[in-house]
Amino acid sequence: MSQTAPQENNRKPGPAWGRRVVVTGMGTINPLAHTLEDFWAGLERGESAVRRIAAFDPSEYASQVAAEVKGFDPGKFIGAKEARRMSRVSQLAIAAAKLAVADAGLTIPEDDAGDYGIILGTGNSAFPEIEDEAQTFFEKGGRRISPFFLPTILPNMCTAQVAMHLGLEGYNSTVITACASGTQSIGDAAEVIKRGAAEVMLAGGADASISELGLAGFCSMRAMSSHYNETPEKASRPFDSARDGFVPAEGAALLVLESLDHALARGARIYAEVVGFGSSCDAYHLTDPEPTGAGVGRAMRQALKMAGLEPSDIDYINAHATGTKGDVMETQAIKKIFGEAIKNIPVNATKSMLGHLFGAAGGVEAIATILQMQHQTVHPTINLENPDPQCDLDYVPGQARPHTIRRAMSNSFGFGGQNAILILQQYESTSEN
Repeated sequence: MSQTAPQENNRKPGPAWGRRVVVTGMGTINPLAHTLEDFWAGLERGESAVRRIAAFDPSEYASQVAAEVKGFDPGKFIGAKEARRMSRVSQLAIAAAKLAVADAGLTIPEDDAGDYGIILGTGNSAFPEIEDEAQTFFEKGGRRISPFFLPTILPNMCTAQVAMHLGLEGYNSTVITACASGTQSIGDAAEVIKRGAAEVMLAGGADASISELGLAGFCSMRAMSSHYNETPEKASRPFDSARDGFVPAEGAALLVLESLDHALARGARIYAEVVGFGSSCDAYHLTDPEPTGAGVGRAMRQALKMAGLEPSDIDYINAHATGTKGDVMETQAIKKIFGEAIKNIPVNATKSMLGHLFGAAGGVEAIATILQMQHQTVHPTINLENPDPQCDLDYVPGQARPHTIRRAMSNSFGFGGQNAILILQQYESTSEN
């Protein structure tokens, strides 16, 4: 899937950017697939990964469906003994990171590892491990708690585990902005490279919070889909009038970001260029989005300004689109920023197939966006059978569609009013490289 540099447009990133930042590797372990090829095939077919929950018996809860990662063997990426001493989210993150580094053809030199870093986004993280140890505590007492418990559940430990396994000795940080975390991490990592604090950064997200504790909490909030327990594949239905909440999912997705000079010097294959990033907060409510989408609009404008683009320059939008009332807010925000231009821009929902990967969602959707750019095809939004009248954009219902994509926007929003917007562009070689 190598990228041939288009010659018809040499628009450079906007003045707010320093060094150019490109994507040279991608890796994901998600409910739909464990390889990029299988992931794209599933997206193009419009295949749902949502099933009845298998990790535990969900019968007593109103919502009983999720998109779980099946067939994942951490032993392929981590020693079996070590894998047992870390959380599932760390296992998934390490696997996705190793796949991304291998895809990039990247070797991390021991004597120069300080130029290689990671920013990883996560959200609910180690819910299953917390639940298991809490049960041990109440049934057997505190003396039976594992010595690995606290290091396992620390929010930064997933990032640290990836760094240790790959020898990343440079810039290191963990982003926790709820469901915006994955996108936020990519934007932040690009800025680290842009200012010269690293040559290579891994970025994306990982989350593995499907547990009875998590299900109970979200069911109590009435945030999850509960009307499709008998037909799980129909449960995640962004923009549809019969949507009734999100579907939880798990997985990990990481991208290898490099300064353009570093990528060119080693002859790397370039998937795309990160040209814009915007972040904002609604400052409105713990869980509900601000109804007018003003905060989302601010982040979109920031990303466009940083990229030096007009709304009409965007060819495709990957929506946050969770299958909740937030779908209306996102639609309104997009219409306000894009105006008449939105009539020519398809907007689709990866979550219609994958469910909501929480802190990993932005990483998975960034990869989905790049794959669509590579194949010049937009994947369908499935389960969009009776569109909400307030959701009136071109959501690509039903089946994939050929479409020219030079520049794409990917949206992520999270509890607390966290908003993160990423703009990706086909790599364009210029004489100034």
